[in-house]
This record gives sequence, structure tokens and C-alpha cells, in this order.
Amino acid sequence: MPIFVIRHVTTYHYRQPVAFGEHRMMLRPRDDGDQVVLDTELAIAPPPRRIRWTRDRLGNHVATAEFDDRAAELRFESTIRLDHAAMNFAAHDIADHARRFPYMRDTGHPPVVPATPVHVRVQSWAEGFLRADGTANTYDLLVGMTQIIKTKFKHAARHQHGIQKPEQTLRLASGSCRDHALLMIAALGHLGFAARFVSGYLYLAGDDDGEEAVLDGGNTHAWAQVFVPGPGWVDFDPSSGTVGNQNLVRVAVVDDPREAIPLQGSWFGRSADHLAMKVAVKVAAARA
Repeated sequence: MPIFVIRHVTTYHYRQPVAFGEHRMMLRPRDDGDQVVLDTELAIAPPPRRIRWTRDRLGNHVATAEFDDRAAELRFESTIRLDHAAMNFAAHDIADHARRFPYMRDTGHPPVVPATPVHVRVQSWAEGFLRADGTANTYDLLVGMTQIIKTKFKHAARHQHGIQKPEQTLRLASGSCRDHALLMIAALGHLGFAARFVSGYLYLAGDDDGEEAVLDGGNTHAWAQVFVPGPGWVDFDPSSGTVGNQNLVRVAVVDDPREAIPLQGSWFGRSADHLAMKVAVKVAAARA
């Protein structure tokens, strides 16, 4: 059971001092049963007038900073220590009545509410995971779709804002982690699964796994969660083809990816004043 140490630094640079509006942050990981925040530190320069902490309707931590001072640089540094327990997913974890898809949903099943209408190409692609009679082994369907996206789609870092439409990712057979996640969510939503978007951090293990080692690596990441009768919400990472939460730290679970932006805010000045935004993330792990 590792202890993850996550350092996330975002710095905005301006040509001259500018004023700042509110900045909304989603940097603190969720309080879930398989991950426990041990301590957290948030350093902001220039110091904000105040920070408000709230939780949204899905239990995600949201902080809002308000500023008085002007500055030519605005820096956010979040440091988190988190106890993480890996949770796997096996076919026998699924409730008996749900091992064959489609299955009857009970009263505890969350509603299936697609964020946007699913394109006909995505519908056809999703239905390709079913047998001729419209059924499937639930475990094979979910794991198979995860691994098909990993093996058949190119994973490419994409620094532009926003997310590709699922049909565009399907046509290009390429996309970022958030594009792959949204394609899987759209396809499963069409089939009738409750699925949602997850943003957080990915730990990338190093070569040295000694008892005293601190292993470096990691980055921000996005994947999908699917509700499965029995285990409940299960993590599926189509970019890596993995199932379960190993090396994944959840910060936000949302219905719409636009609700999970780690940091967003406003500033006041001339458009030419903005020079650059730099983001650095480091995820280290040590044995508990």
C-alpha cells in the first residue's frame, strides 16, 4: 500500500503586473474508500485575499481564490500526501444477475444520462461488442472495450483546450487520454451503462523499487468509471488498457468533462500582457 506524494505547480507569466479575478481549483483528491488524503498544502503567490472550500454535488473538493494584489506572475503549488490502496476488478466481483448483459437494474443503480446525443458511428461501434442476439458477457464487454481502445487507437498528448467529439476520436483512431475516456463513456452510455468522466493523477513507476526508494514520475490523467452491480463504480483506463485503480488518483468525477478542469480563472489587462502558462506535475511513491 504506497503513499503517493503529488506536487502540482501551475505558473502564469505576464508582461507587467495585472489584476486577477476568481480562480477555481480542483486539486485535492476525493475522499474515497481506496484513497485517503493524509495531508495537503496549497501555496499561492501572490497570496489571495481568501480561499473558499466547498464540495460539488458529486463530492469533489472545489477551492475558490479571490485576489486583491496585482502581479506579473501568479503561481499555484499544491502538495498532497495520500494513502492509496489498489483495487482490482474480476469477473466474479460482478453480482450474479448482472454477469450477462443486458441485465435488470435494481433500485440502487444510478441513472444512465448521456451528456450529449451519441453519434450513429459511435452507436454502431459500441454495438459491435455485442453478440448477434444483442447480449454479451458483462466483464468481457467492459474489459474488451478498454483494451481495444488501448491497442487500436493512438494515444497522443494534445495540448489544445477542450475534448474531441467521440465520433472524431473514432474516425481518427487517435486522441488524448480525455478523448479516449469520452469515447468509452459515450459508447457505454449508448449500451445502457452508467459511466462518468474521471480526472486526476497517474503514477508512473520507476525502475528502483527498493524499500527506501522514492519513485518519480507521473502526470495529470483522465479515464472512465463505470457502475457495475456488485463492486459499484469501477475505474477503466482506456489509454493504458488497465482495469482497476492501480496507480490512479481520483481528483474529480463528473458527468461533463468541462466540470473537472484543475485550475481556471480570469485576469484583467491587455491581451498582449499574457506571456505563458507552465504546468509541472510530479507523482512520487514510497512504501507505506
